[in-house]
Amino acid sequence: MEGNFTGKDVYDQHFAPKEYLKTYYSFSSGSSTEKDVLTFTLSKLHQVFITDGIKGDTLIDVGSGPTIYQFLSACESFREIIASDYTDQNREEMQRWLRKEPDAFDWSPVVKYVCELEGDREKWKEKEEKVRRAIRRTLKCDVTQANLFAPQMVPPATCVTTLYCLETACKDLATYRAAVKNIGSLVKPGGHLLLLSALQETFFMVGQHWFFCLYLEPEIVADAVREAGFDIVWSEMTKAHFTLSIADNHGGIYAVFAKKRSQA
Repeated sequence: MEGNFTGKDVYDQHFAPKEYLKTYYSFSSGSSTEKDVLTFTLSKLHQVFITDGIKGDTLIDVGSGPTIYQFLSACESFREIIASDYTDQNREEMQRWLRKEPDAFDWSPVVKYVCELEGDREKWKEKEEKVRRAIRRTLKCDVTQANLFAPQMVPPATCVTTLYCLETACKDLATYRAAVKNIGSLVKPGGHLLLLSALQETFFMVGQHWFFCLYLEPEIVADAVREAGFDIVWSEMTKAHFTLSIADNHGGIYAVFAKKRSQA
């Protein structure tokens, strides 16, 4: 599979943020497989930050892409959010939303859904402003490097999230396990990691462009998290999957929430 791996230069040249958002995050009133994946993801974020009450000063999100949905619950629990992504165009697309530019992606249907989970759908505009205030930095990151944010140094945080990133960024299982450890190093002892993965996936499409995914089983993900120094608090799978012509995650989605072991 490594021979099919999508390198960083291909992402730089061909990953189109607006096409990606339109394909995977158009939260229409009707049903779709993409909507099923997103609602599961939003429910797990709600569980961690609202129901379980995980909170702190700083949250780091690794591999944010051009999206902001992962911050909608977290902004209620964290004063500062650090977003990050490898490609310049993804970070710029997020900035368009933060700056309220006219051509920015419309996240309001997703924001309203999260506000409904929290009990007040009508506070969605307030929620958007809260997210904008919380995101203090959008950094360039590379999960294959021991210091993801080099040359910048970012202190360990209370909580780190990474959603649907590592399976696209890692060419093989050895690289994957190392990347989980790299991300784990960003978490303070006693802090938490939330990782969501697409299972049994080999590719995803953005427009007409094909991108590699590392084939993962839940045991591989769980073992990598434990090897990185974490104890799993809970994990959950759903059979929700993307439209198979655009992403072949036959195994559904796997969410892992873990606590970093305290150092001796």
